[in-house]
Amino acid sequence: MKIAIMGTGGVGGLFGARLAQAGIDVTFIARGAHLEAIKAHGLQVVSADRGNILIKDAQAVSDPKKVGVVDYIFLTVKLWDTDSAVQLIEPMVGEHTTVISFQNGISRDDVLKAKLGAQHVLGGISYVGATIKAPGVIEQRGTVQKLVFGEYGGAKTERVLALQKACESAAIEVVVPDNIEKALWEKFIVLVAMSSITASCRSPIGPVRENPDTRALLEAVMNEVAAVAKARDVAISDDIVKQQMAYLDNLGKDVTASMEHDLRHGNKLELPWLAGTVVNLGRELNVPTPVCAFVCAILSPYIGGASRE
Repeated sequence: MKIAIMGTGGVGGLFGARLAQAGIDVTFIARGAHLEAIKAHGLQVVSADRGNILIKDAQAVSDPKKVGVVDYIFLTVKLWDTDSAVQLIEPMVGEHTTVISFQNGISRDDVLKAKLGAQHVLGGISYVGATIKAPGVIEQRGTVQKLVFGEYGGAKTERVLALQKACESAAIEVVVPDNIEKALWEKFIVLVAMSSITASCRSPIGPVRENPDTRALLEAVMNEVAAVAKARDVAISDDIVKQQMAYLDNLGKDVTASMEHDLRHGNKLELPWLAGTVVNLGRELNVPTPVCAFVCAILSPYIGGASRE
């Protein structure tokens, strides 16, 4: 089995390192100082809770053309890079290649299907708190390392089961749901809330969930996203907000959203694809989303990063 990681950031770097440590043929696609550090010193994952990993001879390149055709591609770039990344990965896509986006949001698979063909695409979700700490170094906060993936339609195909087996051999928790669209929206509900409120508060999840006022904001955002999902006839659970608040309560107090991390470091924000998508869909479906709209307004000056573009 050959796997390519397109975007060796927190998500791609961590799960790719786990798979490589288990003996699976993994190629990491990265760039700049991060790539040079991986080539020189290996790919390192540091985790106080799950233990450290060093893939000393990590296969790392900048150009996907050098990789050749692979069995699976994990797409883990930031959402604004999706279109360009899809073009770059095309040389790695053969007749039987499977592409799985573990990016944030709910619209990225539409791009993949349109560009590559629906037959190449599985739905995917990642649950992990991880970021690039320094070139060549991924830092995980908390203990969660879970991947959720499956066929649109729910079939337990050979390619799904083979990847499930590979991930489990790497000590990665795997869930293969019957309804991947439902699972995507359930993740989207908690993701929009956590990213919006931790970024707005410039704080990890611990202080946010423990303060009554910001905890209420988390719940309010989740309720708005859930209302939009139901208006789109997505079969989410009636108690999904309660479930996802329990998930946030079980996270390590220093776990944060990648958007909060990006804000603190002056990077671009995925806001338009997260709370921004909720606001836009709310307008189309006549579903009120005032809290998401307020969050978008607060964070809008920072969407372009430190340059305020």
